[in-house]
Amino acid sequence: MLWPMSTSRSSVLTRAERLDWLRLIRTEQVGPITFFELLTRYGTAARALEAVPELARRGGRARPLTPPSRAKAEAELRRITAAGARLVAMGEPGYPPRLAEIPDPPPLVQIRGHDTVAAAPAVALVGARTAALPSCRLAGRMAADLAAAGIVVVSGLARGIDAAAHDGALGAGTSGAGTMGVVAGGIDVVYPPEHAALQARIATEGLLLAEQPPGVEPVARHFPRRNRIVAGSTLATVVIEAAPRSGSLITARLAGDYGREVLAVPGSPADSRSEGCNRLIRDGATLVRDAADVLEAIRPLLDKPLGEPHPLALPHPALRDQVLQSGPDDAELDAARGLIPPLIAADPMGVDDLVHASGLTAATILTILLELELAGRLIRLPGRMVSLSMG
Repeated sequence: MLWPMSTSRSSVLTRAERLDWLRLIRTEQVGPITFFELLTRYGTAARALEAVPELARRGGRARPLTPPSRAKAEAELRRITAAGARLVAMGEPGYPPRLAEIPDPPPLVQIRGHDTVAAAPAVALVGARTAALPSCRLAGRMAADLAAAGIVVVSGLARGIDAAAHDGALGAGTSGAGTMGVVAGGIDVVYPPEHAALQARIATEGLLLAEQPPGVEPVARHFPRRNRIVAGSTLATVVIEAAPRSGSLITARLAGDYGREVLAVPGSPADSRSEGCNRLIRDGATLVRDAADVLEAIRPLLDKPLGEPHPLALPHPALRDQVLQSGPDDAELDAARGLIPPLIAADPMGVDDLVHASGLTAATILTILLELELAGRLIRLPGRMVSLSMG
């Protein structure tokens, strides 16, 4: 039986809106934060697509920035369908509701499986790819017990702890809450190759989720992005075995940044594979030994309502009919374009600091930053932070 959880209202994009969202997020230089900045400013993805080329030109881009064609977006939708998956937008059924609370949620994800898995309370179980056999067994038992208690087990389909967690949750059978696997590449790409059967089973009995387009093979930069989805979709992250530089520690750090619980299984100080977990506990993570400890740690969160969803998670009629923000006039922008870039450092700095240092309005600053980013001259980071692009 699933634990109760509040759910936010949901809506559904029209086909035309879905294609526009897809074209916008697949546009060069447009990531999740920029996507929602554009949607806020222009009200709809269609209007944002029209504005992007001129914004990039004003930011100093040397060559034109052209969004993908509608035909290319249609082709991607066909590939998603051919893979047995669906493209869902933030706020639609099948999109993990807690993921919409993080600073940089993916506007669109591809899913294969059951929408109910995305809506249920969830815990991430992550750890070393080269974990010792006893730790893998512990991960499997913990996952099975959590699933039997109505908690979805989320992990990243990596070798070691991830695979053991998925297997354990699936082993709980139809009475369990199941598991969600977040892949780093495309929804139709199996990685690692030996997990083909496991990935197919998750897609059939649980939920498989991907952010990257179909056919994309995972590379190094994709894994931290996958980890943010693992951490952001869940109430808590449990780490079982992690070396000091483990990717699992990235997931744990993200969970802490998102205000989620961080839990860790202790290990021998003599085993380097446990060093990451022991450091997490030293730094304040909750020590857990089994599923009962995890359930005790998250129990106060189970009846807690969802936080405020992203204001643009749903295609509100107001967004279709009007522009939400009126920008500064051209004279003010012309004067600001030469002033803002020299104020931005290579190290991350806050947008509020730029407003204070420049004396310009926030609307002017945000417009200039949008232009610079689309021109490839700016990197936008969570927490209203920006830095100069060194590329």
